[in-house]
Amino acid sequence: MAGFIRKKSNKKVIVAISGGVDSSVAAALLKQAGFAVSGAFMKCWDGKDVLGNCASAADEKVARQAARKLNIPFYVFNFTKEYRKEVFDYFVAEYMAGRTPNPDVMCNKHIKFGVFLKKALAMGFDYIATGHYVRKSKIPACAPPSPKWLRRPSKASAGRQNPKYKLLRGKDKNKDQSYFLWRLGQENLRYCRFPIGDYTKPEVRKMARKFGLANAERKDSQGICFVGKIKLADFLAPYIPAKKGKIVDTKDNFLGWHQGAAVFTIGQRHGFGLAGGPYFVISKDIKKNILVVSRNEKDLYKKEMLVENINWISGEEPRLPLRVKAAIRYRQKPESAILSRSNATRATIVVFERPQRAVAPGQSVVFWRGAELIGGGIID
Repeated sequence: MAGFIRKKSNKKVIVAISGGVDSSVAAALLKQAGFAVSGAFMKCWDGKDVLGNCASAADEKVARQAARKLNIPFYVFNFTKEYRKEVFDYFVAEYMAGRTPNPDVMCNKHIKFGVFLKKALAMGFDYIATGHYVRKSKIPACAPPSPKWLRRPSKASAGRQNPKYKLLRGKDKNKDQSYFLWRLGQENLRYCRFPIGDYTKPEVRKMARKFGLANAERKDSQGICFVGKIKLADFLAPYIPAKKGKIVDTKDNFLGWHQGAAVFTIGQRHGFGLAGGPYFVISKDIKKNILVVSRNEKDLYKKEMLVENINWISGEEPRLPLRVKAAIRYRQKPESAILSRSNATRATIVVFERPQRAVAPGQSVVFWRGAELIGGGIID
């Protein structure tokens, strides 16, 4: 087996089993490798969605069945308060501010690799593991302090140990989930295991059948767990009251009215009840409650964007300008871009080689060097 899993170990690892096939196989592989494995289901949403569905209960049942099949201890952790504060409240607040959030990124940072990791360590576990399609690579002790593209450590960090781990794209390029993990750092990675990162999805399903797991053919979860199977605008309605505002074109010509700019996303295609449509949402001014739309899809494309809240996996800021591969959404093929810093404002700027469609403030832009995830930030 490629990667970091050793043949024998007395180390204790607890696997976040979601009910899906990926995390169940992750647990099976670790047990096969000799780890002392336990499973845990994280309850993050307190009850039902707007339509009365409660996928969490079904997921917990499947996760428990997988643990029973693997004959490993099983725990249920209730993180509903933490999830509401760090993920749900953030999600609503970002939409109210006219931005397009990525709740999966925040869930990984604050829940899976935050409170779950903290609880696992407090219980005496050596590692946590998840079913993410990513790989972790240990930097050899004899390796140079840091790659040439990294800035020399600041005086404040002098004497600290150099980064020990890299986070790499998963073998399955179609399922690679490194995009969602750009908020992690060395303090997380040292305690993490990603057993399925060296496999493709078909290989994972094949192993699940071999291990006799009942969820071998279970469909992958899609969408935002707390939204359920309704339109986003309908879900947000109780939290963001409708407010009538103007719709204008890119030359500020009045076209009509909308019932709330916050619930629309950049790039969204909509008729708006206007003649000559459909139109694309180009931008929005939340303070003035104005939507800017266009019938020309080309108006959605731009090369340059400002980035804030940047995180570097290594813990070291790179030398800028820096050529990277970057993506502004999940499953987008990373494209060539240059990171630089404005001389006037010192803000970080990303300039893509090719224009990108529907660049939405609030979304994540993520950076790679080869297969290595080096960091990311939030589009401003």
